[in-house]
This record gives sequence, structure tokens and C-alpha cells, in this order.
Amino acid sequence: MEPVHIIGAGLAGSEAAWQIAQAGVPVVLHEMRPTVETFAHRTGDCAEMVCSNSFRSDDDQMNAVGQLHWEMRAADGLIMAMADKHRLPAGGALAVDRDAFSAAVTAVLQGHPLVSFAPGEITDLPTEGRWIVATGPLTSAALGQSILQATGEGALAFFDAIAPIVHADSIDMQVCWLQSRYDKGETEEERTAYINCPMTKADYEGFIDALLAADKAEFREGETAGYFDGCLPIEVMAERGRETLRHGPMKPVGLTNAHNPTEKAYAVVQLRRDNALGTLYNIVGFQTKMKYGAQTEVFRRIPGLQNASFARLGGIHRNTFLNSPLLIDDRLRLRARPNLRFAGQVTGVEGYVESAAMGLLAGRMAAAEALGRDLPPPSPATSMGALVNHITGGADAKTFQPMNVNFGLYPPLDDIRGGRRGRKDRYPAYTDRAKADFRAWLATQ
Repeated sequence: MEPVHIIGAGLAGSEAAWQIAQAGVPVVLHEMRPTVETFAHRTGDCAEMVCSNSFRSDDDQMNAVGQLHWEMRAADGLIMAMADKHRLPAGGALAVDRDAFSAAVTAVLQGHPLVSFAPGEITDLPTEGRWIVATGPLTSAALGQSILQATGEGALAFFDAIAPIVHADSIDMQVCWLQSRYDKGETEEERTAYINCPMTKADYEGFIDALLAADKAEFREGETAGYFDGCLPIEVMAERGRETLRHGPMKPVGLTNAHNPTEKAYAVVQLRRDNALGTLYNIVGFQTKMKYGAQTEVFRRIPGLQNASFARLGGIHRNTFLNSPLLIDDRLRLRARPNLRFAGQVTGVEGYVESAAMGLLAGRMAAAEALGRDLPPPSPATSMGALVNHITGGADAKTFQPMNVNFGLYPPLDDIRGGRRGRKDRYPAYTDRAKADFRAWLATQ
């Protein structure tokens, strides 16, 4: 049997490779790292996570991304299996030890008898064979140009930012305390998963002043793309209003200062564990485009981080994606070149889990085709199906922008299922329907 080839061993490409191999079809995984480096990656491992270590909410009753986690687990997803194996305490979220996670994904794929690796950069889209393009936001310039030539459409782009990581032993725990917001979590470890840095009003005002005055990285000439709203640099948020951060990543609600329980903080900066050892913490929501020197100066103004040592500073990179409503069909194939499927962020989904989910679907669809079958996407009432529907026709091509999974992408519920009720009734009705539809989709395979 001819193998399916995958370009890119990120989360989407790794998941696609696993699904194809598990279906009994050989697969060749092409990855340019570490021979060709990118701005954000540090290794040549599969499924390396760069912007954050969180897969967001794991609640499959009240949250569309939690429902997406459920669907990927139900479909024997490699990414979710390794995330569960290497998860870290994070309240109601699913966070992972990113290095152990990517090493585990790499080891599983390298050990699969139907998966082979072909190191090196692919610079041109192949014209023959079955291929999945899962190159992610940092598609190389040469391949990006080949994609543009094949699509005949100008690819859209936006900028993604990366948050800094702090060495835990440099955080002043005489000022900070451990607590998840609203003490969320089933165990004590979960309920104390975050380090919290309290700010008075004077602290906050001084921080905002320093943030707005700090030197920022400038875009190169001709770079006019905007930002993805779910990953805005903190200085961009601050420019929208001095109180924006206090109602966003620095909101103080649901937290009580263990050192001074009677005094409510005006704002709180949270740090989430970044590895299993608990030696590294990332500053939650603090993606930034500040220059390195400015970052250390501004972030050390945060109470408890005055002596912070940074394992990695923040940064910003360009993220390229296709105008998928015009270019991609509901089998994730390029309309002009049906031998090519696309998966991951390049399709216009946003987020680690969403990217991996598109890899899962592309892999299953490619394997089905190799075995002489056609596999349609799941119902649009599921999280996976809602994403596919959105990127392949549900969104307006003229204004298409990357999208995280959310209940707004689901078809409305009728009154019997709670369509006009409050969220406590409506959201479980969405997820109950999604689970039933997804089980039915799996049963067809």
C-alpha cells in the first residue's frame, strides 16, 4: 500500500500520523526541525508546544473545548493520551509538562511499525500521492510560497505572541501564594495549582505606566497583519484601556491572599506550573512583543517577581493560514489539488487542541481514502464537526479569521433541549447531543 505523507510533525501532523497508522496504513512523517530552525521551537521533537503548556478547560459538560477533549479521547487520540499521561495540576484546565509530553509523542510514533520519518524541509507541494500539509503557523517561506501558487489566493496572516517562563526558585513566596481561582479542583494539588502575585492599585498603575512606555519589537516593512484576539500581547490590551488587564488576565476575583486574607488585591498576576518538577512557571496571559531588556524590567515590577530569573522571555511571530472557506472542502482537501489535505492551524483553527483535532480528522479521512472508503466529517453538533463546518463554509470567506472552538459554532438547540434556557441547562444539552452524535460517527468506521 502506498503510504500517506505528512508535512510537519507538530500536534496536528503527529495526531494525523497516529490515526493513519492505527488504521493499518503506512505513513511517512516529514519534519524540517531541527535542521531548519524556527523562531519559537527549541527541539526537533514531535508535537512541541511553544506558546503555552495549557490545553485549556477539561470540562466536557460546560465547555466546548472540554467536549473536544472528550471527542479526541473517544477517537483514541494520541495527543490527548500523552497529555493525560503528563498532565500538571492546573485547576479545571488541562496543562502538561511540555518537554515530557513532546518526548512521549515522539517515542510512541518512532516505535510504531507503520510510521517512518523523513527528516528535511519540503519546499514544494507534491503533485502526486496522498499528502497532508500540517506545517502550522511557522510554515517555511519556500513552502508557503508554493501553497500560495497552488491556491491562487493570498494567504491571510496574524501575529501570535509567546509568554515568558520564570524559574520557580526566583519567585518570592513571602509575597505570593498558591491557589487556583475559586479553589477549583478535586484535590489539594489542583486547588493550589497557580502562584498568585497580588497588586495594590499603586502597583497596578505603575505597572501599566511601565508597560505602555516599554520598548516594543517593531514589525518589518510590509507586515500589516493583525493579532488573534485570543492571544493578544498584554501591551496591546493595555493600550485599549488602563483597566483592560484588570478585567482580563490580571483579574483578582476568586482569589484570597493567604498572607493577608482580609485585604483584597486590586489586581493579581497568575503563574501556572510549566513542568512536572515544578521548577518552571509561565506567566498566564502575559504574551508580549516587548524587547527582552524591557521585559525583565517591567515584569520585575510585579510583587513577588522582583528577583525573577527567566528561563525564556516572551516574543512574537507571524502565523499564516489559508482562506479555508474558499479553498478547502469538508474532507479537508484542497479543492484545486484534491491529493492534498490540510490540517492544524494553517486551516484557520486556533489553539493546540483544535489543531490536533483537525489532524485527527485529516488522518482518519486520508486513511479511509487509502482503504477505498469515504469518511465524511462528524455532525456539526460536535466540537470537531463544528470546527470543520466553520472553516469549510460556515464562516464568511471575506472576513475569515482563526477561531477557537465554542458553543457559538454549534447548531442551535430546540426548546425541548433547552435552547432558550440558561447556560447551566443549555451547555450540558449541547455536550450531551455532541457526545451522542460523535459516538454515532465513530460507529460508522
